[in-house]
Amino acid sequence: MSDRSALIRRQVLFWSIAAFLLVLLLWLFSDILLPFVLGMVIAYFLDPVADWFERRGFSRVAATVVILILFAAIFIAAVLILVPVIGSQTASFAARVPDYLDRLQGLAAAARTGPLAFLFSGDETTLKQDFANIVSEGTGFITSFLGSVWLSSLAVVNFVALFVVTPVVAFYLLLDWDRMIAKVDSWVPRQHITTVRHLAREIDRSVAGFVRGQGSVCLILGTFYAVGLTLTGLNFGLLIGLFAGLISFIPYIGSTIGLVLAVGVALVQFWPDWIWIVAVAAIFFTGQFFEGNILQPKLVGASVGLHPVWLMFALFAFGALFGFVGLLIAVPAAAAIAVLVRFAISRYLQSEMYFGRPASAEHVRRITAEDLPAPTPTGAPRPGAGE
Repeated sequence: MSDRSALIRRQVLFWSIAAFLLVLLLWLFSDILLPFVLGMVIAYFLDPVADWFERRGFSRVAATVVILILFAAIFIAAVLILVPVIGSQTASFAARVPDYLDRLQGLAAAARTGPLAFLFSGDETTLKQDFANIVSEGTGFITSFLGSVWLSSLAVVNFVALFVVTPVVAFYLLLDWDRMIAKVDSWVPRQHITTVRHLAREIDRSVAGFVRGQGSVCLILGTFYAVGLTLTGLNFGLLIGLFAGLISFIPYIGSTIGLVLAVGVALVQFWPDWIWIVAVAAIFFTGQFFEGNILQPKLVGASVGLHPVWLMFALFAFGALFGFVGLLIAVPAAAAIAVLVRFAISRYLQSEMYFGRPASAEHVRRITAEDLPAPTPTGAPRPGAGE
């Protein structure tokens, strides 16, 4: 038993040092890792498509070339079509934000003297100060977080290098993906190969379920919100809809931000024609209904296993530590850590540390039997009966 304990301690020490060195390298080189991590994400996302082409007679090289050409064509077309529109709407929206805030303050002050007066306390000056404080604190928090992400990543990386290096990295990783997986598999200690392969499959299922499934959900929701808000005639409906859909992978926060932005603009634009304001809110509630009852179960499923709070913490923590690179690796890292923690807890519940002695199968059965009430003979009164 002592030899086994010493072996376990050595393995724990080795893998702890390896994990520490990995985090240290990520932190040291986070400013230059963006094209490589982004290329890896693209290769991971497109690997099932390459496997599909291979099953239909394509060589790996041909499948990789076809996939990347199609991916690049779709990406460039989307950029050429959407970027000019989104860019102009973003500039116009930023220019009109102060006017929107002033008009919302005016609406809030008017509501204070109307039927909703019971919702407000204090005088008009206090109301305006509270409103201004809420807006400034919210914008300050978002601006500081996005600013830290920008300064720690995109501001350092040359955009030309990003768009040149990323496709090259994605091409070679997609071409050699299966061989790389086989090579890494050959490095795994043979006595743990079954456990490691099981954990790797669980991590892959969790990451793939989120990246591919949640990515599809974001695109569908973004299209739905953008089209719906544009049809209502909402100013900046395309921008707000796409933004709300693309950040909907952040649980609750994404949809809430989109709803607040859309309803705020609708109040300024349509008031007192409340029917269109209700229509704007209904678009978001309809999207949330379809996301929760149709899109998430069908496209993401229950295999992801990422708690919303854990996911939000991972996004903020990795984003603050590693910038945009951290946002890219936050979900895979969170999924891997969640799988490993569940595995460690299951092993702990079967270990002598949990039972206080060697956890043999007979011991587990005896402990379970002791925890259960003794069976009552047939026809005998139960304890406490008749009291």
